Amino acid sequence: MYAVVGCSDCGTYWLLSDPDGQDSATCGRCGKSHRTRKLRRFFESEDRSAAVQARAELLARKRGDDDAFEAAGTAADHERAVEEAGRMVDDREYLEASGLDADEIDAAGDVSGGGSRSRDEVVRDALREGNTAEADVVEYAIDHGVPAEAARDLLDRLRQRGEVTESRGEYRIL
Repeated sequence: MYAVVGCSDCGTYWLLSDPDGQDSATCGRCGKSHRTRKLRRFFESEDRSAAVQARAELLARKRGDDDAFEAAGTAADHERAVEEAGRMVDDREYLEASGLDADEIDAAGDVSGGGSRSRDEVVRDALREGNTAEADVVEYAIDHGVPAEAARDLLDRLRQRGEVTESRGEYRIL
């Protein structure tokens, strides 16, 4: 059994697995300990993915992003679309189909120190390294080759998908 519950102090939502089998639960955002039987349960299901989807919907509603959430569809919809699309195309095949020389691109990556990161990875790394204020994340991103507006857009998308939380201008990876 999974339950989506909310903290009465800071208002964050999180998932509890086997909520009836626990005496207490601690809020991941503010650290307050709650008695599980007193926590408000916004959604309950035997299916974890349904509970995750319900939490994401609650977060979208809380932020006023209902329309964007509805337009995005469910994670299950996206997984089905990938399966229906057939086999995955690897990076080399994609680059060559685009008329680019994959070996040349690999060599260029090695010259720059190897292992280039995507913009998304740079923003996530900024958060993991303790940069929680938007300005700090954007500054970190700029220092690592990500334009400021792209960093802000990525933070917003991560928040809309429920992968990060934002409170009073501070971000945190979930």
